[in-house]
Amino acid sequence: MTEPTASDAGKEILQEKSTVGSQKSEELRSRPITVVAGAGQPAKVGRGVERAAWEDSRFMKACRFDPVDATPIWLMRQAGRYMKEYRDLRARVPFLELCRNPGLVSQVTVTAADKLGVDAAIIFADLLLIVEPLGLHLEYDKGEGPVVSPRLREPVDVGRLHEVDPEQSLGYLYDAIRQTRADLDRKTPLIGFAACPFTLASYLIEGGGSKNYRHTKALMYRDAGAWRALMEHLARSLAKYLNGQIDAGVQAVQVFDTWVGCLGPADYRDYVLPYTRMMLQAVKPGTPIIHFGTGTAMLLEAMRDAGGDIIGIDSHVELDEAWQRLGDRVGVQGNLDPVVLCADQDFIRRRAQRILDQAACRTGHIFNLGHGLLPDTPYENVAALVEMVHDLSSQQIARRHKPSGVWKARRKTRDYDLEK
Repeated sequence: MTEPTASDAGKEILQEKSTVGSQKSEELRSRPITVVAGAGQPAKVGRGVERAAWEDSRFMKACRFDPVDATPIWLMRQAGRYMKEYRDLRARVPFLELCRNPGLVSQVTVTAADKLGVDAAIIFADLLLIVEPLGLHLEYDKGEGPVVSPRLREPVDVGRLHEVDPEQSLGYLYDAIRQTRADLDRKTPLIGFAACPFTLASYLIEGGGSKNYRHTKALMYRDAGAWRALMEHLARSLAKYLNGQIDAGVQAVQVFDTWVGCLGPADYRDYVLPYTRMMLQAVKPGTPIIHFGTGTAMLLEAMRDAGGDIIGIDSHVELDEAWQRLGDRVGVQGNLDPVVLCADQDFIRRRAQRILDQAACRTGHIFNLGHGLLPDTPYENVAALVEMVHDLSSQQIARRHKPSGVWKARRKTRDYDLEK
């Protein structure tokens, strides 16, 4: 396969953005930054006056590999059914209707972040909102699983996908981001998100979730041209979707490859990596990217090569082992098993401490789960976890207060060679 590549100018920008030495980082941190916010627009920075409040948050520092006073934590699905406020709202408002209501999206997003005291908020939305702008239909069955129709099963079906104009077709999400950014504590970063091309393609082809992804793999294996056309189309569309979120006011983005764990390393490099890289290289430079997948213990090096500043890992791999394999060019997010939060708090504390011990105070660690919060998770355990991570990590970092005691990760480039 011929690998999609960024332009030479784009590569230079990406390399300049991701080559971070300690001296350069110090220069950037000390430089005054102008913050100019228009009505409904994200703050824009330049030289001259104060920097945006969120820039000095633990989360943004971790994304830059700067030292922190405590490990930042946020949680996938931190706004969800485990919270009474969310259950009460969902009893009145259907899921997709909620996603399309900027005021309610802001309410759900901000309430979760404020109640838990997490270090970042993630915009409340659905991974598949881009399905309808692509020209297909999205609905949720009674069990709230997504159903996409008509399914893309034949090579000819790829040609009926629409080119996406996110601002026109997904304006409600961008309005929700602007509203949320205005309502959220100014020190709290806001995260946007999207699917990766393979996971989105799987939903379009299978029509929903799948146990073996037979139809997705069948198209992938039997028609290289149709697969390329589909994946390039989705990579372009998703990059525009993410850039629209950045323009609307998010400070970082996370991309989800939820289903890519069904592939082995060779298939990932041949059929997925070029298109994930294509998407990520088109994301506006300067925005931290978290690249997350599930069932990806055997794919971590390839995911790193595809791109991202932080690699999100699930709970099927030990964090220290994963980071050793990934090297010091990326940070790591993770990776508590969500089911641990259904245990007693002493056990939760021990497991949280274990992950922090594995991270060993290295810069670039963001505490999260290995997947999203489960609906029946006790709220008090979620709130306790956030407090535990802050308390345990701050004590750990204080014990290593000497500069030589903190391991400094350094990003070198997002644009890795496939052979590395």
